[in-house]
Amino acid sequence: MATEPPSVERPTDSARWVRGGPRAVRRFWHSLGPGLVTGAADDDPSGIATYSIAGARYGTSLLWMSLLTWPLMAAVQTMCARIGMVTGHGLAAALQQKFSRSVLLVMCVGLMIANTINIGADLAGMADAAELITGVNSHLMVVVFGGLIAWATVQLRYAVFARVLKWLALVLGVYIIAAIDLKPVWSSVLHDTFFPSGLRSREAWSTVVAILGTTISPYLFFWQASQEVEEEKA
Repeated sequence: MATEPPSVERPTDSARWVRGGPRAVRRFWHSLGPGLVTGAADDDPSGIATYSIAGARYGTSLLWMSLLTWPLMAAVQTMCARIGMVTGHGLAAALQQKFSRSVLLVMCVGLMIANTINIGADLAGMADAAELITGVNSHLMVVVFGGLIAWATVQLRYAVFARVLKWLALVLGVYIIAAIDLKPVWSSVLHDTFFPSGLRSREAWSTVVAILGTTISPYLFFWQASQEVEEEKA
């Protein structure tokens, strides 16, 4: 007499998700490319100082700036990423193909000046924060941080360096925790996010310019394109 084949229990959608969960998370993590590192790098010490001063002076009244700066930064990063992926060169080499040497020289000199000032502000901010925590003189910490960053940049392979930076980007989750822990008035937060306000003085307009300047920094353009090229090589 024929017997019925044993029934095979089909996995439910939730069971599939549980089995595929870690694998899906790993795929998502590996799909995060240079844009994550570049975006996280934009939150540098000088930027943190600028945002902190703006918050201390004007509270949440300038939150609407985030709706303006985020698309601008995303558009610039996307353009620079496409340039790097299509040309296979960094931004400076790509510009050299379209502009004269004198124009390129002016751009590079301007970038060098901006980067030098930005790096100085970043190292100073890191050193001051380290002095508050450890008590070690900030002038010494500037030398320590500068030496460590220079060593890592020269000695580590790109793949290793990029992986370390990607993990360090997780630190930005502290902002979310801090925002919840401070227990803000969420109705005011939503209002100030979608309705521009706070522009009643010359100092407020200067703060807006500072926020734009520290959010859309020149080094991000070159960094994004160069990272895309290095990703292809790696």
